[in-house]
Amino acid sequence: MKYCTNCLYPNTKPDLVFDAEGVCSACRSFKERSDVDWEQRAKEFKEVTSRYRSKDGKNYDCVIGVSGGKDSTYQVIRCLEAGLNPLCVTATTCALSDIGVRNLDNLERLGVDHIEVTTNRVVRKKLNKFCLNEVGDISWPEHVSIFTVPVRIAVQMNIPLIIWGENPQNEYGGPAATGKSKHLDRRWLEEFGGLIGLRITDLIGVEGLTARDLIQFTYPDDSELERVGVTGVFLGYFYRWDGFTNALYSQAFGFETFATNVEGSLTNYENLDNYQAGIHDYFKYLKFGFGRATDLANNHLRRGRLNRADAVILARRYDGKFPWTYLGRKLEDILADIDMTVPEFVAVCDRFTNKKLFRTNNAGELIKDRDGNLSLITPLT
Repeated sequence: MKYCTNCLYPNTKPDLVFDAEGVCSACRSFKERSDVDWEQRAKEFKEVTSRYRSKDGKNYDCVIGVSGGKDSTYQVIRCLEAGLNPLCVTATTCALSDIGVRNLDNLERLGVDHIEVTTNRVVRKKLNKFCLNEVGDISWPEHVSIFTVPVRIAVQMNIPLIIWGENPQNEYGGPAATGKSKHLDRRWLEEFGGLIGLRITDLIGVEGLTARDLIQFTYPDDSELERVGVTGVFLGYFYRWDGFTNALYSQAFGFETFATNVEGSLTNYENLDNYQAGIHDYFKYLKFGFGRATDLANNHLRRGRLNRADAVILARRYDGKFPWTYLGRKLEDILADIDMTVPEFVAVCDRFTNKKLFRTNNAGELIKDRDGNLSLITPLT
């Protein structure tokens, strides 16, 4: 593994590019933000939203996909400050946590209309288990539905503007053109929206699933999008995006953080709504050799809140720990939702672990400590 000379990202991260100086594209993209005229961008946001605002007030001005987390709460606040009348749309979380329920309730108290679409729980359970086994992502159905459900609602209710949050390719690194984009469209979804090469049509026939079971996971046809004129924009293009300050701002409006740092994370203010999120983040570590703690350490490092030496210490302290609990809930109880035992889960983990990145014994078996944790061949330094 090769690490960025500025941040902690390894070259195993998908879509990440290193330049001749060994600096990754995520760091280069962030540096370009210092050249942005953010006051002008804020004016541009008002201009964009004014073009799509309901002229007679008989419809909503925009759709916002919300989970109740720090970022979607921040999105709602900014839109309300701009005088917009948003329709908030939630694609229900796979395993909604107690704090997630409270934060969704708080979002409604901000003064918005809110639609929550809960997909068939029998179908969802099948998808969670199948996707964990086949592509190593228990959260696949959630990450797809958060990008399809709001769009489907926008089409059905003839609301052309959808306001998303950050552009992950800009914050976490990716192709330059997509990193600078202010739009989220079908192409973005198919390339970066969490499909991991698995198409909706691939799921037909799995555990008896049919096309009618997968309606909410299916992106609307181009003809429908064109009829309504649906346009999705990233709020992070118009406002200087920072998860930490988003959390601070949202807390002032009732957003609740966790009592301690979330397992596998440096913080207590994100990924609070889904008990399965710890499994999702752990599989990123198994596949690519870094986890959520590295993502967050990098975000703080680039903004001057951490130096690299301290960021390394924190990332090594929190990244890659076997997810025995998440938000205080035991792994065995989380897995019970998809009828899987801990030994069965461990077998899936081992199958998706990249043995080129982790230490093995002479028999090619993964070396683990007493808590089931792995060791990188090339640890972060």
